[in-house]
Amino acid sequence: MTLSIIGGGSWGTALAIVLAPRFPKVTLWVFERDLAARMQSTRENDVYLPGFRLPENVEVTTELRGAEFVLGVMPSHFARATYRAAAPYLDPSMTFVSATKGIEQGTLLRMSRVLAETLRFPAPVAVLSGPTFAREIARGDPAAVVIACEDLHVSERVQAAFTGPTLRFYTNSDTIGVEIGAALKNVIAIGAGVCQGLGLGNNTLAALITRGLAEITRLAEAMGGQPKTLAGLAGLGDLVLTCSGELSRNRKVGIELAKGRSLADITGSTRMVAEGVETCSAAVALGAKFGVDLPIIQQMHAVLHTSKSPREALRELMERTPKGE
Repeated sequence: MTLSIIGGGSWGTALAIVLAPRFPKVTLWVFERDLAARMQSTRENDVYLPGFRLPENVEVTTELRGAEFVLGVMPSHFARATYRAAAPYLDPSMTFVSATKGIEQGTLLRMSRVLAETLRFPAPVAVLSGPTFAREIARGDPAAVVIACEDLHVSERVQAAFTGPTLRFYTNSDTIGVEIGAALKNVIAIGAGVCQGLGLGNNTLAALITRGLAEITRLAEAMGGQPKTLAGLAGLGDLVLTCSGELSRNRKVGIELAKGRSLADITGSTRMVAEGVETCSAAVALGAKFGVDLPIIQQMHAVLHTSKSPREALRELMERTPKGE
């Protein structure tokens, strides 16, 4: 079997490292030519995942290509253009997996739908998600994730090919629930960072996570997802990790916002992508489209994009009309 990973950021690199023992050959597509050349020479991603050596069977390339398994791990705002460029090298015999966590701006499509639209043939697309930090995956810490596809045979095929001693895969058929959970938890995590930056305690964080999960579940269910999916790895598990973990990029954005830094200053000072920033506007639009109330996400949108102060956003959330849980 062969594996092609499209996206050489921290997550794509970590997946190349952990999945390499499962395949005789893995190709890792990297957009930046200078970085790709260094990675091929030094066997290390010194920008996005320094300190971890690439296995010898991982070939770093700047040329898009297919394989028996094709795994997309690029930032969401680059997904459509990248998949369009890759389309000539893909065929129906391949198994397609999306590991990008986000919603496309404008179309409001989930990443699996973006990939499906760019293929030149109909094909099921599986979704990989769960509570994972790239550095911990790369160093071999045990972790569990979800592989979801409406065609359960595809999920099982990926599960059999990808599962190893440090990364356990659970199958699921609810791609909507998995992808909405994966995307929106990043927005809630920015709010968790705001709470941390304001010096608030565990009570506040617990309330934010619980009510944030309620918002994500309402929207996923309105879109056709299953509530039980959001109680699992791709929902609650990923949300807790991203809201509380020191390695969370989205949480770090919230901390810096609470300190008074502008969003432009925060995002301009790093090459890492905090998907919650891009996803927030799309999440608000999805809430309006499906008639779902998303008070935390709406307040985070105001903080991110209208310069609303974090303390004012928190005050308005606490002073909303009382209601039942």
